[in-house]
Amino acid sequence: MLDTATIEFIRTHRNDDTRTLALQAGRYPGVDVREAVVQIEGYKQAREKLPAWSAVDGIIYPPKISMEQCSSERTARYKAALVAGAAFADLTGGFGIDFSYISRGFEQAFYIERNERLCEIATANFALLGLGNTRVMNGNSEELLASLPQLDWIFVDPARRDGDGRKVVALSDCEPNVVELEDALLAKAANVMVKCSPMLDITLACRQLTSVTAVHVVAVNNECKELLFVLGREKAAACMVHCVNILKDGVQQFSFTQDEESALSAAYCSEVGRYLYEPNASIQKAGCHNSLSQRFGLKKLHPNSQLYTADECIGDFPGRVFEVQEVLGFSKAEIKRVQALQKANITVRNFPESVQVLRKRLKLADGGENYIFATTVAKGDKVLVVCKKV
Repeated sequence: MLDTATIEFIRTHRNDDTRTLALQAGRYPGVDVREAVVQIEGYKQAREKLPAWSAVDGIIYPPKISMEQCSSERTARYKAALVAGAAFADLTGGFGIDFSYISRGFEQAFYIERNERLCEIATANFALLGLGNTRVMNGNSEELLASLPQLDWIFVDPARRDGDGRKVVALSDCEPNVVELEDALLAKAANVMVKCSPMLDITLACRQLTSVTAVHVVAVNNECKELLFVLGREKAAACMVHCVNILKDGVQQFSFTQDEESALSAAYCSEVGRYLYEPNASIQKAGCHNSLSQRFGLKKLHPNSQLYTADECIGDFPGRVFEVQEVLGFSKAEIKRVQALQKANITVRNFPESVQVLRKRLKLADGGENYIFATTVAKGDKVLVVCKKV
């Protein structure tokens, strides 16, 4: 897809500044510098986001927006571990990251994408990656769906932009509209996985999609990246919600059912204990605060603070754990004690001031080994919990 001169240019300059290369395009006759810049920028993004792909010589990268929208290697591997079978189809192929990992668990895999250029890129890349069980199909997935054989799994990542390029979140505003297509998808496949924005309301989505059997809330390094809704022909007795935080050195996981969460209530502390617990981003998104409190024997500081405490250190807690040094108020003497720290990492939870305003008020630089949680406790007092990370 690229001529020899351009390929060699990319190999030679892939670590160079692309703005400089674009300005100097006239110095390289016979080289498609514009396309080379796209490839070099894609390679640089892939080194962080897709390390296994970036290590394969000859991989062709799409324009910047497709690179930004594609899954990371870590989240793609997570999805691939959830599914397997004889036949699978990805109805919104895109750059093909999810497809390339998921398809390895199937005997036959169909990649469908309406953008012809992305189909060309996918065909070339899949060959380099050794994916021999794939069929690339260019066209509208809704129209091509009927031509597919019976499948074990369908994967769909609806486009989250409207006709004017503005971002949308609601399932019914995305394309394809999986709410309208739900019955047709399940008529073709026993199971369907729908990838959605982390901004989507989980409860609302479960009402709109009537066949949800499981939800996966996926975070990477404590940043919520995507929601996965698994649909099935047979209705589950209870919808399981899996909270997953993929870290560099492992994975934090916590699962619960929505019925369990509704039936339970959290305990509240009268004072902050020896340890402070901050749930990871996937749990914050899933809202399983009662289940978390009961499962780990933790007490909440306040209904809206989403912070927990105990006198015991729990090593497998799905989040960050801190050892409390002291709990202070806002008297002049207490503020002076905080200022003596000189610098600290500040987090605000259920607190009327922003981090920036509070940092200026406390005259603290950012960083260091001290952590301060500005929050509200059960009786309504505003406090500063000074602690160190365990």
